[in-house]
Amino acid sequence: MAALGGAAALPRPIAQSASDSQDDLEMVVKKYTRGKPVNVKRLPDKKLRGNLTVKENLYGQSAKAAAKADKWLKPTEDGGLEPEGLEKTYRFQQTDILKEVPLSSSRNAFDMNLPVLGPYTLEYTSNGRHMLVAGRKGHLALMDMLHLDLIKEFQVRETVRDVAFLHTEDMYAVAQKKYTYVYNLHGTEIHCLKEHGKALKLQFLNKQFLLASINSFGQLHYQDVSTGEMVANYRTGLGHTDVMRVNPYNAVIGVGHSCGKVTMWKPTSVKPLVTMLCHSGSVTAVAFDKGGHLMATAGMERTIKIWDLRKYDVVNSYATRAQSMDFSQKGLLACSNGSLVEIYKDFGGHDYKLYMKHRIAKGYKVGKVSFRPYEDILGIGHSMGLTSIIVPGSGEPNFDTFVDNPYETTKQKREKEVHALLDKLPPETIMLNPNMIATVRPPKKKEKKNKKEIEEEMEEAIESAKKTEMKKKTKGRSKPSKRARKKEEEVFRAKRPFLDQYKENDGRPDKKQRVGEEVELPKALQRFAKKT
Repeated sequence: MAALGGAAALPRPIAQSASDSQDDLEMVVKKYTRGKPVNVKRLPDKKLRGNLTVKENLYGQSAKAAAKADKWLKPTEDGGLEPEGLEKTYRFQQTDILKEVPLSSSRNAFDMNLPVLGPYTLEYTSNGRHMLVAGRKGHLALMDMLHLDLIKEFQVRETVRDVAFLHTEDMYAVAQKKYTYVYNLHGTEIHCLKEHGKALKLQFLNKQFLLASINSFGQLHYQDVSTGEMVANYRTGLGHTDVMRVNPYNAVIGVGHSCGKVTMWKPTSVKPLVTMLCHSGSVTAVAFDKGGHLMATAGMERTIKIWDLRKYDVVNSYATRAQSMDFSQKGLLACSNGSLVEIYKDFGGHDYKLYMKHRIAKGYKVGKVSFRPYEDILGIGHSMGLTSIIVPGSGEPNFDTFVDNPYETTKQKREKEVHALLDKLPPETIMLNPNMIATVRPPKKKEKKNKKEIEEEMEEAIESAKKTEMKKKTKGRSKPSKRARKKEEEVFRAKRPFLDQYKENDGRPDKKQRVGEEVELPKALQRFAKKT
């Protein structure tokens, strides 16, 4: 069960009458209609009346098609905690929730006590099927969360700082004490990525097959895992940091720094695309929404801010601290603070309010929080092991098997990997607005012409100025000398704008030369020079 309908969810009836199903379909159709239909009978124009009638019919057909797709292709509805009366959802405990959910969902809530090799961090695959657990003292474990089976567990006997799945669960990268290593499903070391150095954070860009890392010197690396080529290596210039997150919407990397700034990077730009001053203290956590238009940042000054990346403005600010943050597929925000985990929900207009609270045992320190995709589960890695709790309404209840399939077979996984390699995007496609891809570049407002084009246009203007005929005037005003002087003036007027363009291209404006001591003046002008 991917979503909980509330504290006391009622089971769905197995069979319904035809009239009930038709009524339900009409209610869903209202959700997709475009308001009240236009009364075309009152229109006097026959052509306009006919066009509007056709359009209204098309609107009705599209609404019915969307309602049928919503009913048959998305049978599961996302739920949530529903309080009654003066109840508050953040007062519900995990024991209260486990009493109401089915047995298949309750088995996903567990607590692993691993006090020796912690603190622990965790990572889920994009379909939520597998989970990778890593202890700071070298403990690595790969688990199948669908059947709750341990696939592989081994000890690397080195410090482990972060882990990241690559394009499949068969390969994952581990940032260890000195280098970054890549292991396969059986725990065998495949590659040693020495170019990344002492990596502190890892992120994988699944559309471009790029592994991004930031090391202790503040260097950002991009490496193509399909070819092994190091695509980019940039120095951020803002010092040591271990706060890094990828935006799922446009694959732009967001890095938080100790000076309170958040910079956004792409592999084809030496300088950051955006530099935002978000906090007065150092940035402790960064998270991006699934849609890519919301960013949450936490600062050392005990403030969490929600940013709208379309206008780079603060939407909301909350006086609390967070060491780790994560957005769920349905927009819930999880924040960790010491041994407390708080979950906020958007109640409309980016108004995030407290939705749930969960406190680990006193003395435990939460290291990382991560929502499991397509399930109402929040994974918590802390200093004494791992905890998984149920968060109703956090996961997407209906998954697309062509995008992510938690139940995929070996053949489907192989086909998906081949298609992903064929559809791999180049690093140049990473930009702030991915909708600009495959569009025509708008013309510039003022394009500078080169020297040859200016000369050709100037010659044409001079020829046309020479061919202009002068009016014959009486009483000695049409003398040949005057006519020649007027022609020279016309030629000069025609040449003047092109000479100005020459100066703009050369970058040397027409300035008066300052007279200095080294300039030797003629004898007639020496008496006007200033004497020092």
